[in-house]
Amino acid sequence: MITWPEKYAPERTAVHVHNELEMNVPQERVWAWLIRADIWPTWFSRASDVRIQGGEKGLQAGSVFQWRTSGVNIQSKVEEFVPGERLSWSAHAMGIDAYHAWLVERTPSGCRVVTEENQNGWLARLSHAIRPNSMSRLHQAWLEGLLETAKAGLPP
Repeated sequence: MITWPEKYAPERTAVHVHNELEMNVPQERVWAWLIRADIWPTWFSRASDVRIQGGEKGLQAGSVFQWRTSGVNIQSKVEEFVPGERLSWSAHAMGIDAYHAWLVERTPSGCRVVTEENQNGWLARLSHAIRPNSMSRLHQAWLEGLLETAKAGLPP
């Protein structure tokens, strides 16, 4: 279960998206790819220009990073980091105030990965009104890309 800060609780936000996928790869391998935000663009085509402050290669507790997705420049900060299990970040852009959470749970055949995002702001509302399933499709592609990439091994 995702732990939400009060202001991002699903019932308090304009947009809520939930996606999950069973993955037949080890939890540790999925986690290793997930936290390597610097190389998301190599396996998730909607991410680009990812820059982690301090030049770190991977996300960690408190990491601040800038990136671009769906044509929007995003400023994010890792808010929750439980190694191997939980990763959440706040995300801000003009017209968007969001919180994106990931949960990686070990299963007998590998792991179950859940990703949820809650958004407020005028651009979030407008985008959701015009393309109500867009973010869900985007997150599903992110999960599927993560699965295919993790099948190939560990990140460099």
